[in-house]
Amino acid sequence: MSEHSIIDICVEPIELYKLLKISNIVDGGEAKTMISEGKVLVNNEVEVQKRKKIRNGDIIGYNGATFKVAYNPAQKSAEFISTVVTATKKAKQKKRAKSKKPVVSSKSVTKPSAERAPKKSIEL
Repeated sequence: MSEHSIIDICVEPIELYKLLKISNIVDGGEAKTMISEGKVLVNNEVEVQKRKKIRNGDIIGYNGATFKVAYNPAQKSAEFISTVVTATKKAKQKKRAKSKKPVVSSKSVTKPSAERAPKKSIEL
């Protein structure tokens, strides 16, 4: 039986990229890149889903090292909680930003003129 380092999580499930960031396996921006390039294994299979739900007992492999995930709800560090909250807020902000596209106008906005051209009437 091979030995694995243990990563304690206090939230289950947790997204793969968040787990990699929080456990300091990779730097913050590097996590998503490493996953999309297929350099991260989950339960001995290549995983390319950045938001793959990781649960108690899953085994994560990266750069030759293996880590076993253990659920420990009592171990909530302030750093862990703030990282999860920050990542969640940023994801929601990005989602909102994508759904609200800015209106771009090449014409300047002017007030309508008081004088209007007379309407043409059509006689039948």
